[in-house]
Amino acid sequence: MGRVNGLVIFVTGPLPGERVTVRVSSVKAKYAVGDVVRYESTSPWRAQPFCGVFGTCGGCQVQHLAYPAQLAWKAQLVRDALRRIGGLSNVAVEQPVGMSFPRAYRNKTALVVQGQPGAMRLGFYQARSHELVPIEGCPVVVAQLDAGIAGLRAAAADPGTAGAFSGVKHAIMRVGTASGQAVLSLTTERHSSAIATAAPALAGHVPGIVGISNSFEPRNANAVLGRRMAYVWGAREMEEVIEGVRFRVSPASFFQVNSEMVGKIFRFMEPGIAAGRKLVDLYCGAGTFAIFFASRGAHVVGIEENAAAIREANLNAELNGVTDRARFIAGRVEGAVGDAPGRAALRGADVVFLDPPRKGSDEATLDAIAEAGVGNVWYLSCNPATLARDLRALETKGYVRAIVQPFDMFPQTGHVETFVTLHRRGGAAIDLPPPGDAPWSGQIPAWPRAGGGGGDDST
Repeated sequence: MGRVNGLVIFVTGPLPGERVTVRVSSVKAKYAVGDVVRYESTSPWRAQPFCGVFGTCGGCQVQHLAYPAQLAWKAQLVRDALRRIGGLSNVAVEQPVGMSFPRAYRNKTALVVQGQPGAMRLGFYQARSHELVPIEGCPVVVAQLDAGIAGLRAAAADPGTAGAFSGVKHAIMRVGTASGQAVLSLTTERHSSAIATAAPALAGHVPGIVGISNSFEPRNANAVLGRRMAYVWGAREMEEVIEGVRFRVSPASFFQVNSEMVGKIFRFMEPGIAAGRKLVDLYCGAGTFAIFFASRGAHVVGIEENAAAIREANLNAELNGVTDRARFIAGRVEGAVGDAPGRAALRGADVVFLDPPRKGSDEATLDAIAEAGVGNVWYLSCNPATLARDLRALETKGYVRAIVQPFDMFPQTGHVETFVTLHRRGGAAIDLPPPGDAPWSGQIPAWPRAGGGGGDDST
């Protein structure tokens, strides 16, 4: 974003501090959009993108920004959101915990499939469009998934398996980085008997495949997965292991895409999980965090509205031998915390852990936490804007922030995960020491504050 004579102009590509010549392509009531004609000067933070379709594919946004500067920028995103949206000034945001190697980290990919059998194209959508960008591989997925993309391309061209791709809209692959097990789901409008027929041969094209499913009847034209799932070959789930905790995960499950960073978050929280401590995990999904807490000796109640996720959470609790310490309630969080079992769980909790979707939590849930007098709240957010809103609400209800710690769950993109601890005013905070594995510490530069780095005519 730059300004010329007071007019805000949005341009894709330039970094803070760079001077560019821009051709304005459209003018709106309050802003304009432009394209770079040439760079007059470049930032020392500029990096060479490592993907051939960067700038066209919508998957990554900041491969052209050096990784330590990405971390600095993401800390500033959190800081700015807390100030502008939450009205929370002078927030101490810790340096983000980054990846040891900020590529080849995603354990899941959802490919767009277009064309006819024998002439299929696989790829991702362009930024802000539904135009396909065909790919041969992807450098931000784990190596096994990258090989799986090549395997799917070969299967789509193989006469023996090409028929399985007839009518397919999306191909979803997920892999356990520890186990090497992979599962594949192909999404169609209606149930496809061709997928079941070709499944054994199709499995031969994808490294480590242990299960194939057909997802069908999507809710709308943009849905990646359908409302129904037919498991047509092999296992329903693959297995992942993080910090000694085993998880069985299906293609449709919500499970974090970055196993390494989940492990870092686990290790960060572990000192606060004393044996016998009582936690409530809201928006628990398939039990990723609840089962980790239970594996460290805590007693946990998880609440989640998705019945399939609750089924997987119970199976994962059994898999890890923690069914005596992990209990799950199926229901919308805002309703469940108002029912008798939810209220009882909150009243007895030492800590409430929230990991909501991008829209954040809601007033009813935050009210229930405060009314129960829960001493400590741990909030893990993937959206700084809704995090800021919810933190402001919790502070008005008597909570005090202690730690704001970003984790780079999504390198090369504009997304950031943030972990925040709060405690009741006048109460004791559960102490969490600084992360012990911060490989980029000392290399993260200062990032210019919003509005800094030049005024009118600086771009």
